Amino acid sequence: MTVAVVGGTGTIGSRIVESLRSSGQDVRVLSRKSPDRPVDLRSGVGLTAALSGCDTVIDASNGAASTLVDGSLRLLEAEQAAGVGHHVAISIIGCDRAPMSYYGIKVRQEQIVEAGAVPWTIVRATQFHTLFQTMFASAARVGITPKVQAMVQPVDVGDVAAFVAEVASGAPRRTRVQVAGPEIMDARDLARVWRAATHSRAIPLPLRVPGKLGRALRDGALTNDHPDARGTIRFADWLETRTS
Repeated sequence: MTVAVVGGTGTIGSRIVESLRSSGQDVRVLSRKSPDRPVDLRSGVGLTAALSGCDTVIDASNGAASTLVDGSLRLLEAEQAAGVGHHVAISIIGCDRAPMSYYGIKVRQEQIVEAGAVPWTIVRATQFHTLFQTMFASAARVGITPKVQAMVQPVDVGDVAAFVAEVASGAPRRTRVQVAGPEIMDARDLARVWRAATHSRAIPLPLRVPGKLGRALRDGALTNDHPDARGTIRFADWLETRTS
């Protein structure tokens, strides 16, 4: 089976490529920076040639609406022309429950996939460990650790990639499947874990997210108690491997 990974050089895309290749799949890495098969979702350049002969396409792209929404339309059109039999899109658990502009774009992307002619599966994931690491480290550079009341469920990007590769190797499900981290935590506790693991001297700063978004975060909109797949690496364990 030949699988094309759009955005195959990015954070999640590169790990999906590794998982697919380790299972013996023929993988094409598609991105604007790809030396072999450069493609641009915003313009559609390169898509037709890159998708010729592909059985499955995994869309691991990231960016603004011009990439995720308009680009999805161009990608699906090219897939249909190439006879692709399975489109796998990566999305976010709770993107339809938390009112954020980026999440709204992901919802629109999902709707385009669902309405398209190419058989599909949407994989929703919780936030990666790397997102929280970046957030805390960036804040620490100005001397603070944000303490936000929000329920989160961080997951290792490798666990997500392995699940996406498994889904892509099977038949289209025409539904959403979900992969989440091993534990649901208050983000304030996550901040304490990060400070302890990194020996940070940044000052904890309580922050409250107002309005509908704040309520959604506090109510666990970005978590799932019963996902289809659950990662095995906790945030604390992931941090330990980085700091030891």
